[in-house]
Amino acid sequence: MNNNLENPDCFKQVSLVEAINMALDYAMSQDESVVMLGEDIGKNGGVFRATDGLQEKFGQARVMDTPLAETSIAGAAVGMSVAGLKPIAEIQFMGFIYATLEHLICHAARMRNRTRGRLSCPMVIRAPFGGGIHAPEHHSESTEALFAHIPGLRVVIPSSPARAYGLLLAAIENPDPVIFLEPKRLYRSEVHDVNDNGQALPLDSCFTLREGEELTLISWGACIKECLAVVDQMNAESGNDKRIELIDLASIKPIDFATIAHSIKKTGRCVIVHEAAKTCGVGAEIAAYIAEHLMAYCKSPVKRITGFDTVMPYFRNEQHYLISELDIKAAIDESLSSDF
Repeated sequence: MNNNLENPDCFKQVSLVEAINMALDYAMSQDESVVMLGEDIGKNGGVFRATDGLQEKFGQARVMDTPLAETSIAGAAVGMSVAGLKPIAEIQFMGFIYATLEHLICHAARMRNRTRGRLSCPMVIRAPFGGGIHAPEHHSESTEALFAHIPGLRVVIPSSPARAYGLLLAAIENPDPVIFLEPKRLYRSEVHDVNDNGQALPLDSCFTLREGEELTLISWGACIKECLAVVDQMNAESGNDKRIELIDLASIKPIDFATIAHSIKKTGRCVIVHEAAKTCGVGAEIAAYIAEHLMAYCKSPVKRITGFDTVMPYFRNEQHYLISELDIKAAIDESLSSDF
């Protein structure tokens, strides 16, 4: 990929959804084997306009509008990838992704193993996920843990425009299937400078957004926004800009436990924040790892701040489900003030 890091003309102020559009545009410009398929992604540019203008630029043969049939979308993507293409399939909302599970679990995730390495399955399944936009039923799920349990699938969740751009490019180039979940609450929440230079970010890695010495805060997706606000506020109030360390997990499968371990050994305390339901969530896996491997470094129990073990409520009540800055701050204060 082009590594034009110094050209100021490459920098653009974009939102997260615009960064996704930029990455798709760049990947299709550089590689004719990259194709896209999904419901309303062509002429309409997608529900959230993530693919706006791409069919006009690259044609209907590469940006394909499909019937409302998620099972067929996933099956076609598997066939395309085995035949040598690099399909990027959009599922309009994560709540509609469950029809794809047979193809993802039984075929895409097993292709390399099943063929003893003769075939691979380079495909990306994109889906907006999470609550916070007053959507109806089936439009606000955070069920990333389902996919994290499947051997052979990578699960990636960006939380900023720059990470959306770089991680999507890396996912497209990966030789195996990637589930790319986009926190729609962050789609247009803010804009950042993004270098449109084709530079991919590493998969399978955490991103340390703030360095700290007293507590490790781990999160991903839309909750990163509230976590950043809390960390910056608490660090400023304490006069110590390295009090709380914030890690954006980014890669849900596989998890970068090396970065987490390094942080826990330094701080000795951990709070995990995720919007998904608590039971069997990804936060439980992180907490289990810390308990198994890092207990000697821990000064207090690991705390989890999560969604409820209920269906995401309709928009009148979703703010009672979503995690607030007050929730995160209270958990940090409790962890800092408690000891084994």
